[in-house]
Formats: sequence, structure tokens, C-alpha cells
Amino acid sequence: MAVRGVRGAITVEKDTKEEVLEATKLMLEEIIARNELRAEDIGSMIFTTTEDVSSVFPAQAVRMLDGEGWEFVPLMCAREIPVSGALPMCVRVMMHVNTEKAASDIQHVFLRDAVKLRPDLTNQG
Repeated sequence: MAVRGVRGAITVEKDTKEEVLEATKLMLEEIIARNELRAEDIGSMIFTTTEDVSSVFPAQAVRMLDGEGWEFVPLMCAREIPVSGALPMCVRVMMHVNTEKAASDIQHVFLRDAVKLRPDLTNQG
């Protein structure tokens, strides 16, 4: 079994706790569905936000997921580097997943304006 990174990103229109958590949950559910993941498959998750998203820790959305075991997944939040011209209002995640899948079979998920980050990966699934 290998450890693979699964990337995801989504943008929000407003920096409110409700919108950030709902968007993050949507992104996570899509990653989980496309990659057929369970909580026990996840080694850890690192979330980042751009400087304009500060109303809530996006990792809290993990605790909103259906199913067992999500409370045991190690989570961390960090701030993206403030690069000039970078996509604003963005939440990103890097999941470390234990899987038998090849790296080429991993489905990364970029939603809303975040499709601009990796257009080469947005036509998956």
C-alpha cells in the first residue's frame, strides 16, 4: 500500500463561517466520492486558506462529514503564501491517503474558480 497525496481546492464568495464550512464540506465530499475513500484511509489532511479567508478553520468541516472515524483524522490549517495575483478567497486541502491506487488513478478536485489552479486536472471523473 502506498501513501498518495490527494489535492482539492474551492473558492468562496464571502468569508463567513457558514460559507467556508459548507464549501469545504462540498469539496471534501467530492474528493471522498471520486476516490472511494473512508476515514480510515486518511493519514492526515492539511488545509490552507488565502489571506482573505479567516472566519473559521476549514478543517472543522471534516467533523461535519457523514460516517464513522472522521474524529480520528489528524488535521492542520495554515495560510497560503501571499503571492501577488494569486487566486483569492480559496480553501485548499492536501490529503495523505493510504491506497492501492496508482498516482495516475487519484482524482484531484478543483471546484468553482479553483479550476483555474489546475486546468489539467479538472476534467477528471
